[in-house]
Amino acid sequence: MARVRLKRKKFSMPGRYILLILTILCIAMMLLTYFTDAVSGPLSYVAAYTIVPIESGLNTIGERFKEHVDNFQSLEAVLSENKALKEQVEELSQEKNNLIEDKYELTELRNLYDLDDKFSDYEKVGARVIGKDPGNWFSVFLIDKGTDDGLKVDMNVIAGNGLVGIITEVGPNWATVRSVIDDASNVSSMVLSTSDTCMVSGDLKLMESGEIRFDQLTDDEDAVVVGDEIVTSNISNKFLPNITIGYISSLDKDANNLTKSGTLTPAVDFKHINTVLVITELKNSGSEQQ
Repeated sequence: MARVRLKRKKFSMPGRYILLILTILCIAMMLLTYFTDAVSGPLSYVAAYTIVPIESGLNTIGERFKEHVDNFQSLEAVLSENKALKEQVEELSQEKNNLIEDKYELTELRNLYDLDDKFSDYEKVGARVIGKDPGNWFSVFLIDKGTDDGLKVDMNVIAGNGLVGIITEVGPNWATVRSVIDDASNVSSMVLSTSDTCMVSGDLKLMESGEIRFDQLTDDEDAVVVGDEIVTSNISNKFLPNITIGYISSLDKDANNLTKSGTLTPAVDFKHINTVLVITELKNSGSEQQ
C-alpha cells in the first residue's frame, strides 16, 4: 500500500514585514538606551573586553609607527648633517693645502728676495720651473724664460741660499739649466774662510743622498773643517765669484797626502725648486773649466 507524503508549507514572511519589525526594534532600542541604562551597561561591558583592547592595540601600533617615522626623520637629518660636515672637512683640507703651498711659496720668495739683495750688484731675471728630467732631483730642468728675456747660455742660476747651476741651452721663451748636482757638472770653488781652492763635481751616486762631491782641496795648514762654506772661486771661467755652493759635511785626506776630498750639503734644496733667479751677467770663458 503506497504511502502518501504530505508536503508541509514553508513559512515565509514578506520582506516589508521584516523591515517593519527591524525598524520597530531599532526604535525601541534607541528609546530604551535614551531613557534607561539597561542597554548601555551591557554594551559597556562588552566594549571593555572587545573594543577597548582593539583601540589600545591600534594606539600602540600608531605610537610605534610614529616613533619609526621620527627615527627615520632623525636619521635623514643626521645623514644630511654628516654630508655637510664631510663637505666642510674637504673644504678645510683644501684650504689647509692651499695655506701650506702659500707658506712654502712665501718662504721661497723670501729666500729669493734675500738672495737678490745679497747679489744686488747683478741684474737678475726671475723664472719658474716648467719641466725636469725624470727622477726626484732637479739635476736638469727647464725654466719659462729665454732669449726674449735676455737669457744666454752660461748664465748663472741661483735659488734658495745659493748656486743652482748654469744655463746650457736657451730658446725664445725657455732655457735648460744644469744644476751642480748633475753628473756632468764641475765647478771651480774655494773655502770661504781660507780661500783654499777645490773642485766641486756632481755625482750620480751621491745625488740620491742629496750631497755633492768636492776634491783637489789644498789645505796645507789643516785649517779647513766640517761645516765650512764652499763658494764659487774667482778663477772660475763661467761662474761668478762668491756664490754659496754648500757646506762641508765630510772631509778626508787623499792617498797622496797632498790634497783632501769629501762631500758637501748643498745650499739649495734640489728636491724642491719652483722659482729661480738668473743672473744676466756673463763671466768671460777662456777654457773648458767652469
